[in-house]
Amino acid sequence: MKRRALILAFAMIPLSGCLWGPAYKRPAVPVPDVFRGQEAAATLSLADQAWWNIYSDPLLESLIKEALKNNDDLRTAIARAQEAHAYVGVARSAYYPSVSFESGAQRDLGVYKYSPALDLPAAGASTHNLFVGGLSTAWEIDLWGRIRNSTAAANAIYLETEEARRGLMLSLVSDVAVAYFELVELDRRLEIAKQSRDAFEATYKLFSERYGAGIGSRLQVTRAESALAAAEGTIDDLERQIELKENQICVLTGRNPGPVQRGQPDLELNLPPVVPAGIPSQLLERRPDIRQAEDNLRKALANIGVANANFFPRIGLTALFGRASTDLSSLTNGSSEVWALAASASGPIFTGGQLAQQHRAAKAAFDQATFQYSKSALVAFQEVSDALVSSQKLSALEDKQKRQVAALTESVAIANRRYLGGLANYYEVLEAQQLLYPAEYSLSQTSRDRGLAVVQLYKALGGGWNLDNAQFSEGH
Repeated sequence: MKRRALILAFAMIPLSGCLWGPAYKRPAVPVPDVFRGQEAAATLSLADQAWWNIYSDPLLESLIKEALKNNDDLRTAIARAQEAHAYVGVARSAYYPSVSFESGAQRDLGVYKYSPALDLPAAGASTHNLFVGGLSTAWEIDLWGRIRNSTAAANAIYLETEEARRGLMLSLVSDVAVAYFELVELDRRLEIAKQSRDAFEATYKLFSERYGAGIGSRLQVTRAESALAAAEGTIDDLERQIELKENQICVLTGRNPGPVQRGQPDLELNLPPVVPAGIPSQLLERRPDIRQAEDNLRKALANIGVANANFFPRIGLTALFGRASTDLSSLTNGSSEVWALAASASGPIFTGGQLAQQHRAAKAAFDQATFQYSKSALVAFQEVSDALVSSQKLSALEDKQKRQVAALTESVAIANRRYLGGLANYYEVLEAQQLLYPAEYSLSQTSRDRGLAVVQLYKALGGGWNLDNAQFSEGH
């Protein structure tokens, strides 16, 4: 019988490999040959470049480095990754035997039979002491892969948190760049607003003087005054937006609200002239959120393995070695030794369907993770395409708006000359001015949006994927 049991045990070892859970295979997702908005697949990608080569503005670089060092959300993500890594060690520790010590002292009254092993007195009622000290160990044999899959699940959670940290770093770089470009654009619009205020102020002064000389009409003065008041109100609102944007950047960089140093508003954004997107299939390896979704998928698969193992008994070995004596000094004598070895197996017989439902829940969680992975990939392809299309179309729109602004600037100058020469009325002057400044605002916003499209493309491609966390955080 012993021989048959031994043969059966060895026969079940290879079978146990089949019970560890299904092998992982990345789900198939539809991958386009090229991104929409991309003429042809390119071997190079904007994501291959480090962020400081994309945003080559020293003031912006300084803000990004400050954010990567001091941002509280990023610090939280780092601590969360450290916590998850520690739990991997907790799960892995089940591979090894646990060793503990036991000690105690007892005094009681009772009737005892003579025991040479414990060095107890002869039979009879007596009050005596008992001192015990020893080591015990327990070890679960992972025959069905429960510990293996629990460790794999914990490791997948850790990798999830690492990708979440990585994604937050990339988002933080993008958020600072977006806020910085928006701030510079607000400065540019403020300069335009001040120029329009000065122009409307000059027009108002001219109309007032002509009206005082009996040449013009009161209507001219009131219309010019209205345009001047609107321009002054625009300045107040832009100054409000600028301070709010500065406060936003300060929070991102981990400092209290205050002024933010930046480049001059009249400078063009220094953006890369070419924005190659690379090969779509590479996106699955580069985007932190897709990698995070895949880690979640691995965790769900490992949990199926754990649910499988729960149907089978847990097999363990225990051992005890120590000493027990009625005399404390006798604990050091060899005659007081006690020891024990034991093997155990415990498993479910009837659980009311609990294990079956846990297994079903694990499979459903895996299905959810599969769908989320597929969705993450689709969203990634969309975001890259959106950024590519936006970059192209905004560039074309910017060129047309520059032509519009140049033409309107000339029309203002012509209207002023015609009015002073008595060839045109004040409506031509005001109309030319009121068309110019909104066009300049629109051009400023389009230039900003074109810069933001590059930022979004870099983020959508998983920019800086080839840098480790230290390189990404420290910059050059």
